[in-house]
Amino acid sequence: MVKKIIIACTLVCMTTMVSSISLAKTIDRGQRGHHVSKVQTMLKHQGFLHDSVDGIYGHNTEQAVRKFQKSKGLAVDGRVGPSTMNALEKMETRYGGHGTELSHNGVPNKYSRVLTMQASAYSAQDPGNGNYTATGSRLKKGIVSVDPKLIPLGTRLYIEGYGYAVADDVGGAIKGHRIDLAYDSRSEALQFGRQTVKVYVL
Repeated sequence: MVKKIIIACTLVCMTTMVSSISLAKTIDRGQRGHHVSKVQTMLKHQGFLHDSVDGIYGHNTEQAVRKFQKSKGLAVDGRVGPSTMNALEKMETRYGGHGTELSHNGVPNKYSRVLTMQASAYSAQDPGNGNYTATGSRLKKGIVSVDPKLIPLGTRLYIEGYGYAVADDVGGAIKGHRIDLAYDSRSEALQFGRQTVKVYVL
């Protein structure tokens, strides 16, 4: 009888441990802590989260995760599992790392110059647009169209209200202090409209 109780307790404890490990792999709404702050920071760097980094996985963080997942073709569930975390970290390495962390007021700590520019938005779904940029990259969020005489193609940028980006496209109307921000859908581009933004050249 005692042996059966011990075995039963052992099985329950093992099941609980496995469940805890599984839960630890997924960051979900209602959680708090440094792991949530890490996710929020990456979402903010990449222009999906506009709130402050507070370490609380609330409604706005969940919506930002959903937008990110949709943009990457991932299952849209608002939860940060292994696949979503891998995608976030991959984008962070491309756009957000290497000494370009944001300061407390949302400005990159390191940049070579800052420009005030008139920004418009576009997408591959717009009439007359293709799926690729002038340099052959797939047109998606994180790609921007610039005047190469002002900002050379290949330049890494941080744009307020948009996130990290790469100058990888050109346009006939994009001259001087004009910039065109790529989005994954026409509705997102229309929602952005036209705005005056600060562009940090990294």
